[in-house]
Amino acid sequence: QVQLVESGGGLVQAGGSLILSCIASASIGRINNMAWYRQAPGKQRESVASITRGSNTNYADSVKGRFTISRDNAKNTVYLQMNSLKPEDTAVYYCNVEVNFRGYWGQGTQVTVSS
Repeated sequence: QVQLVESGGGLVQAGGSLILSCIASASIGRINNMAWYRQAPGKQRESVASITRGSNTNYADSVKGRFTISRDNAKNTVYLQMNSLKPEDTAVYYCNVEVNFRGYWGQGTQVTVSS
């Protein structure tokens, strides 16, 4: 059974915007923290943004001021609003949710930013 479903990736020109969504199944349990990671070709997976159940947020320096993470607990969904996209943002983006001290990963969604 698929527990997390991501959507919203695609091809966008530099300076453009995208919104990523990650919907968790109700069967996954009570979600604590949620986060977005990304992995570019030949690079390690890195944390992009995280949000607690109380909506406290943290961002990587590289995206601060451009990306916004948010969550809708009623919909069991985490979002990543990405503005002013740069070619270096190109990567596969993965959502991660923490449930009872266990992490679950989404399937990944490709974001490609052209020059």
